[in-house]
Amino acid sequence: MLEFRTQGFNGYSVKYSPFFDSRIAVAASANFGLVGNGRLYILGLTPNGIVAEKWFDTQDSLFDTAWSESHESQLLTASGDGSLKLFDIALPPDSPSFPIAQWTEHAREVFSCAWNLVSKDSFLSSSWDGCVKIYRPEMQQSVLTLPTHSCTYSAQWSPHSPGILSAVSSDSHLRVFDLRTPASASNHLTLKMPIHAPPKAMPGQPPPRGVPPAEALTHDWNKYRDSIIATAGVDRVIRTFDIRAPHQGPLCQLVGHEYAVRKVAWSPHLADVLLSASYDMTARVWSDGGAMGIDGGGGVGMGKEMGRMGRHTEFVTGVDWCLFGAEGWCASCGWDERLLVWDVRGTMGS
Repeated sequence: MLEFRTQGFNGYSVKYSPFFDSRIAVAASANFGLVGNGRLYILGLTPNGIVAEKWFDTQDSLFDTAWSESHESQLLTASGDGSLKLFDIALPPDSPSFPIAQWTEHAREVFSCAWNLVSKDSFLSSSWDGCVKIYRPEMQQSVLTLPTHSCTYSAQWSPHSPGILSAVSSDSHLRVFDLRTPASASNHLTLKMPIHAPPKAMPGQPPPRGVPPAEALTHDWNKYRDSIIATAGVDRVIRTFDIRAPHQGPLCQLVGHEYAVRKVAWSPHLADVLLSASYDMTARVWSDGGAMGIDGGGGVGMGKEMGRMGRHTEFVTGVDWCLFGAEGWCASCGWDERLLVWDVRGTMGS
């Protein structure tokens, strides 16, 4: 396990570069993101451990970061002052460490940002102001605003289609937008699914009871099953859904975290494996049973926890998988001012 200390800054988000297996970005904030500056770290994995290749300081907290999918040296940050900033790490060392572009249209904190994985020509942001915005890096204003009317903690592009994106919000709903549809009064909204609705009743059984709604903090698209999305949040349960059958309820519920789940990320290598980060100070790896067909039935499947990493000593706020090499290397960051790089296979039992 490798470790780097983000001295004086509490980690919020970690992302591996999509171009280099030895480069990682961490978005961090002073004073746990409540007040103060932010810092974007660009870290390199070397034979001598993890070293800081570059960093950028910002005037407000940073809550998320995303690498450009089209330019290996550029990456975005999502900030507490409502701005998105684009940095270029390839600029000469003596150049000012200012962003090369900035967008300041959100009225509240920007909590997530993501680059389009398919077309690679656009990116998005979601904010506490109740909307998702879409941008192109060469344009000074956003090209589209999608209202959610609720504090939106996470927005993601589908990894299977350039025109489909999703968001989860404080109102406990998963929304899917399809930009290929007419805008009309729906603003491209094609699905609004209540995350905490009771699942579909099994034949001959009484209707299952629902659970109280809770804020949804994170979600992610499965990289191999194009209609499967995992969600998680304040109620500590990770749920997977098939957006082709919105009334079916969750396909699987992964239970075990003791506090809110802050981040989930599907494996880029295995169709049924995902990582989670939680305020219970653990990062855990799960199988949702998809490889065994659990998500093909009509009831709620129970996946299983395959292992956990408990080396953090504060909230774990970010996890990400390495896209290259063996299927298991990942990174996690947290409020304990630490970035850890580790192999999930080392956490699994026999």
